[in-house]
Amino acid sequence: QVPLVESGGGLVRPEGSLRLSCAPSGRNAMGWFRQAPGKEREFLAAINWSGYSTYYADSVKGRCTISRDNAKNTMYLQIDSLKPEDTAVYYCAASPTGQTFGDIVGSPPENLNWGPGTQVTVSA
Repeated sequence: QVPLVESGGGLVRPEGSLRLSCAPSGRNAMGWFRQAPGKEREFLAAINWSGYSTYYADSVKGRCTISRDNAKNTMYLQIDSLKPEDTAVYYCAASPTGQTFGDIVGSPPENLNWGPGTQVTVSA
């Protein structure tokens, strides 16, 4: 199995935007999580295999958009109106067999495939 790799992180000013990428997206459900220093890993968003069904955590609903381009074998997370509290390592995850976003939201972390993460720092 080809490892997942995130990209697109970096330093961004408050109220800025960022688009994270994760490849390869494969043909199963995928999701984004983040972990801030001293905090537990937090679920952000999930998407089904086709890209037509998505699910968001209340904490980011309205500011984040998850999407995927299966032709490019890549999943994305657009984050707008970034705040300093969005500073974290952002991870993508994939279900090894499931195709619905429930297979991301409802799966124990050890049952998902993870990328190494990409750092996002929001600071003036």
